[in-house]
Amino acid sequence: MILGMPKRALLIGAALIAVVFVFVLSPGEDAAAGSDESETDCRVTVTADMLNVRADPDIDSTVVDQLEQEAEVDAVDEVRDGYRKLDTDEWASEEFLEPLDDAEC
Repeated sequence: MILGMPKRALLIGAALIAVVFVFVLSPGEDAAAGSDESETDCRVTVTADMLNVRADPDIDSTVVDQLEQEAEVDAVDEVRDGYRKLDTDEWASEEFLEPLDDAEC
């Protein structure tokens, strides 16, 4: 017994603390997936005078931002119901977005 606790309980506790410590300090799959998504090399420019950015890919969805003509933004290679997903997890009408010349989307 150490500090009034059995050695086995102390070893198990130390192992659990070590696992948590390693998990917190190492980048997980979510961090890696997020960085891969932002590195899709999909960059678009706005062709409309003013383009509404929406929370979801739907005309009735909340407008969360607006982009001016010729604004360049990062996007991902996902289009749903006529809306392209931006790397901010928001959506804009695909009709008014044009991929840059070197974009892969």
